[in-house]
Amino acid sequence: MPDLPSHARVVIIGGGAVGVSALYHLAKAGWTDCVLLEKNELTSGSTWHAAGNVPTFSSSWSLMNMQRYSASLYRGLADEVGYPMNYHVTGSLRLAHGRERMREFQRAKGMGRYQGMEIDVVGPDEIKARYPFIETHDLAGALYDPNDGDIDPAQLTQALAKGARDMGQKIVRFCPVAGARRENGEWVISTAQGDIRSEYVVNAAGYRAQEVGKMFGRDVPMMVMSHQYILFEEIPELAAWTKENGKKLPLLRDVDTSYYLRQEKGGMNLGPYERNCRAHWVGHNDPMPDDFSFQLFPDDLDRLEWYLNDAIARVPILGTAGLSKVINGPIPYAPDGNPLIGPMPGVPNAFEACVFTFGIAQAGGAGKVLAEWVTEGQTEWDMWSCDPRRFTAFAADKDYCVAKGLEIYGNEYAIHFPRHAWPAGRDQKLSPIHDRIAALGAQFNAYNGWERATWYAQPGDDVSEESTQTFDRAGPWERRIRGECLAVRDAAGILDLPGFSRFRLQGSGARDWLSGLTTGIVPKPGRIGLAYFADDKGRIVTEMSIMALDEDFFFLITAAVAQNHDFEWLTKNLPQSHEMTLADVTENFACQILTGPKSREILAELTDADLAKPWLSHQSCQIAGRWLQLVRVSFAGELGWELHTKVEDTPAVFDAVWAAGQKHGLKPFGMFALDSLRLEKGYRAWKGDLSTDYSVLQGGLERFVKWDKPEFTGRAALLNEKQRGVTKKFVTLTLDDPGPCDAPTMSTLWHDGKIVGETTSGGWGYRVEKSIALGMLRADLAVPGTKVEVEIFGDRFSATVQQDKPLWDTDNLRIRA
Repeated sequence: MPDLPSHARVVIIGGGAVGVSALYHLAKAGWTDCVLLEKNELTSGSTWHAAGNVPTFSSSWSLMNMQRYSASLYRGLADEVGYPMNYHVTGSLRLAHGRERMREFQRAKGMGRYQGMEIDVVGPDEIKARYPFIETHDLAGALYDPNDGDIDPAQLTQALAKGARDMGQKIVRFCPVAGARRENGEWVISTAQGDIRSEYVVNAAGYRAQEVGKMFGRDVPMMVMSHQYILFEEIPELAAWTKENGKKLPLLRDVDTSYYLRQEKGGMNLGPYERNCRAHWVGHNDPMPDDFSFQLFPDDLDRLEWYLNDAIARVPILGTAGLSKVINGPIPYAPDGNPLIGPMPGVPNAFEACVFTFGIAQAGGAGKVLAEWVTEGQTEWDMWSCDPRRFTAFAADKDYCVAKGLEIYGNEYAIHFPRHAWPAGRDQKLSPIHDRIAALGAQFNAYNGWERATWYAQPGDDVSEESTQTFDRAGPWERRIRGECLAVRDAAGILDLPGFSRFRLQGSGARDWLSGLTTGIVPKPGRIGLAYFADDKGRIVTEMSIMALDEDFFFLITAAVAQNHDFEWLTKNLPQSHEMTLADVTENFACQILTGPKSREILAELTDADLAKPWLSHQSCQIAGRWLQLVRVSFAGELGWELHTKVEDTPAVFDAVWAAGQKHGLKPFGMFALDSLRLEKGYRAWKGDLSTDYSVLQGGLERFVKWDKPEFTGRAALLNEKQRGVTKKFVTLTLDDPGPCDAPTMSTLWHDGKIVGETTSGGWGYRVEKSIALGMLRADLAVPGTKVEVEIFGDRFSATVQQDKPLWDTDNLRIRA
């Protein structure tokens, strides 16, 4: 066992599959002077008891990318590093009982085909042909993935470890970390064997990640679930079939019932995700032990009885087998079920690669992504789905984490429907007028913990959770959303928008600094404008509105979910020596959008502000004796203003506007209507249409690039791309003959039988009465009038490329009125 070195470029804390993969991939990137510290032996946490399934399926583009990479890596790893592994690529069947599940599978098939995977959707007859022991009478079909399978987690970890060591990396086992401190721009990690200094540190501590995070002043949002799986004795019929066919059965997942069933030699392995699940280590009466290495929880088979009976009904030969062994071990969960991979929020030169629910399937891709974060400061794929900065402080609350973890585990295989709101852990952050809009019929969902109205129900509307479990456009919300959009078109609407992320920047040099960081023009005092921030490759990092109050005094406003991400982007780009102050003042302000042709008449009754000030201007004024900033913008694409108020003044301002607006037809509208309205204007949504998967030029944002600036981040890359010509372009599409569903994100675009792009968002436009899709299309096809096909849940619909102008109010006459 190697001694602890005194220094390393990177220290990784945690020796499970993910931590060792990170070490391996850092070496592949040329960083071969890194050290991994493990409290016990490699794999002693969740890795050793993991079932070892390696699916590629995901409804998330980035997670599918990561899992696809893992499967590809594992297929060649044994030969690459010279370490034998048991990796069985058996394929899998993911069963569907009804229409919506089949739609989900068709979407996954489309994404998988785009990523080069031969995923397919099959009918009951083919299910039976691939899995002769199954009952198919009540099945609609299945998703077949030929690359699915299972791997021995310990062998995988040791193979990655061997590969890392062979490239010069060091692994120090039985070396628990006791603390961390910052000295002279380095990390000093204290261990049982002494101190080690490093430039960078990675928390890969699995279910102990929260404990390690506290050493860095970080509250990791997570909890721990117990997951059980049952191993069965040999089944003679199965052993005989395997001998005759020379292969194992495909891995079976009955996702509507919520379990997986895998052949294990001549027996089987059943792993349910039960609704009556259990969290561990959640309170003073149930503390996490100092060491839980290679340990399990006691069996709790009563929780699994229903799932076992269902599996026996589905595969009757399972009922003939004796129970061999029960594995019941800890698995960490983040509040949304995705891992944490990326910069540790608020902590310099520190990263996270932890809280993996499917760590074996994701370890390979996670190591790749983590190594890119550390060595390049950016990743090949946009990984917002896993970025630790997607959570803000509220998400670390223990009760919240436990509530969400229980919900996610019990719905591990659930379909994520576009109108559905998960009920656990709600009401974390409330608007100052939450009670008022709730009384108007608001139906809510959480945005970075902030409860926002999605639509407004009226008496008699079905607002049950079950009603939202569909991909169909139609539902109890549909006519209400239409009414909200038309009220904005014909009269006026007001939308409560709590939680806008808001940063105050002030001090000498602020304007020049912003100019060097953004691609475009920094607005003059009294004006507001959109600004795009690119990385050094010219890719879209984020979008913010810059409100200039004075020459060197600004408010930067961005999406609620972007709070940690964007504040950190600004902070890390501050010059070492400066006279600027940058503060996050999100919690101090609230905002409403008042928009529609009657909005000026409503405001005229309430304020002496200059309502003739042009679009993209702002001014301070008063309503009901309370100060507010009146900002002449509208994401809805109509005449309108944003009303930015102090939190404590918001109810009085809202009450005054609401009362004055009634005779003008003022109606409340929600986020679903806003999404429809912005699609008609071609306005981009953050981390949908705007992400690091695309460059600023691909995103159709050249009008926000000021080429004659001497320098700005990403300028050289964008200039090179402009000279070469972009390979794909942002387009607005309308479906020629739409079906019952609008295009979800990452729907495949086809032309002449070839994949030529993808959608980035889609929905129905109620002012133009069309199904709209925004997306990225091969550049030569991004010409108005071109016909393409949009694949929506397996069916292809003809669509037309529109002109590079908004579908609604093409010349912006209404918004500038």
